[in-house]
Amino acid sequence: MKWKGYHTWLIFVSLILILSACNSDDEANEEENSDGATNMSVFIAENGEQELETNSFTKFAEEEFDIKFDLQKTGYDSTAAKEKRQISLASGDYPEVFFLVDWVDKFSPSEVLKYGKQGALIPLNDLIEEHAPNISKVLEEREDFRKIATSPDGNIYSMPGLEECFHCTWPNKLWLNTEWLNELGLEAPSTHEELREVLTAFKEQDPNGNGEQDEIPLSGSAASPNHSVIPILMNGFIYDDAQTRLLINNGEVSFVAIKPEWREGLEYIHSLYEEGLIDSGAFTQNRDAFIQLGNNADALILGAAAAQHPWEFIDNENNPVFDAIEPLQGPNHQYATYNYPVTNGGTFAITNKASEEVQVKAIKLLDYMFTIDGMIRAHIGVEGEDWVQPEEGDVAMNEEMEPNSKLLHPEEPTNNNWSAAAQYYQPREFRDGQVQAEDIYSDEGSERRLQEATYLYEGKEPEEKFPFWAAWYPEDVQDEYSTLETNILDNVEQSAVQFITGELSLEDDWDDYVAGLESLGVDRYVEINQDAYDNYSNED
Repeated sequence: MKWKGYHTWLIFVSLILILSACNSDDEANEEENSDGATNMSVFIAENGEQELETNSFTKFAEEEFDIKFDLQKTGYDSTAAKEKRQISLASGDYPEVFFLVDWVDKFSPSEVLKYGKQGALIPLNDLIEEHAPNISKVLEEREDFRKIATSPDGNIYSMPGLEECFHCTWPNKLWLNTEWLNELGLEAPSTHEELREVLTAFKEQDPNGNGEQDEIPLSGSAASPNHSVIPILMNGFIYDDAQTRLLINNGEVSFVAIKPEWREGLEYIHSLYEEGLIDSGAFTQNRDAFIQLGNNADALILGAAAAQHPWEFIDNENNPVFDAIEPLQGPNHQYATYNYPVTNGGTFAITNKASEEVQVKAIKLLDYMFTIDGMIRAHIGVEGEDWVQPEEGDVAMNEEMEPNSKLLHPEEPTNNNWSAAAQYYQPREFRDGQVQAEDIYSDEGSERRLQEATYLYEGKEPEEKFPFWAAWYPEDVQDEYSTLETNILDNVEQSAVQFITGELSLEDDWDDYVAGLESLGVDRYVEINQDAYDNYSNED
């Protein structure tokens, strides 16, 4: 009996050893494929012109870094992409590496802290220091970028891209129908009252020549803060960042939307609305309706629009008739809304499912993208197919810069790059040096058109600004702050529209509006943001 039991025990131990060996082989097979390359599961966005499995940059990266990708793809639909990512993390069935697209879906600052603290996203600090000299250099030389990337506990759990889009830095612009200006013999307005005169002429003098009073002097949309007419018109009275509605004066944070200057600005905007100079749809319509307004089939009916660029409200043959004008000189200021285009949170992350080998290769791949050559190959494509070297006579987008590259516009997609999923290193000096056609109204000159429009706004922001693009909020206040932010800013936006349209009276309802914001906790909102600003300002 004793022998039989011992024999059974030996068989049991042998089976465990065999299974353990099999599991070890399976783990080895999971990390390396038959070619010896490192398997790497990657969550990534793919646009409609790409096929990432056959993409030439995918093949290039696999060969260069000895990787075999297992791609878990989403499209560029923000809602669907975000839902898929969040489900993967909630279920625990998430990949080893994320390459997200900033304007499609990214890790928010609160998500970065949440998943970093939970251990799902690993700190990248040591990996960057040991294996990513290009990223290390950027973090060392660009203090603002380092603050954006680094969470309050000192860890970098997710990397944003250094994408210094010049025209995105001053996103709130006013585009005027200059064909109508010329038709009516008018000059571009430079003050609020001159704008009133121009919009009145647009409304009353039939500039589209169809014999009908169908012109809409000024419009925008509710789809984006960049489409709002409020910051454009408010900035002559008090600075409106269109995001937090916060102001900095000598390091002190305050809330602008309860100040007398804000009320004064609302009075002016209300007067334009009362005179029929602002489209009511500017406060309700989505982007599709905004574009339909600009593209109106029967006749051009739009006189002016608030937008980052004209393709946001008109994409037919009438697009070239719109030109940006300088920020209006108001009774108090001539401000332009500023927004540093790099924001905290992140698009690249490595999870705790990645082996050490996967971690090293992933950070080296990202580090390659933090070079000009790597960015061009990953984001733009192949020389001769997607871009060429500048030729004599080519002019950079910023005419003071030496040209560095010239994008081609092939009729058929080349499938040579990861597009926005690899947009990690485009400092302004690179973008400024790209060759653009000198005809700013051609497709090939479109970026130059935006560049020249943005020169009108550059530098007109206040010296002190609340850095919402880099503000981190500690975990213990995140839920509280999220509730405050949503309730307060929604109230400000809705009330502003009601004051403008006359549903609320500035004379009769202003005090109740202010009291309502106080009851929602506006003082606490300012207090939390003061702490965030102090932490940002005091970082080494």
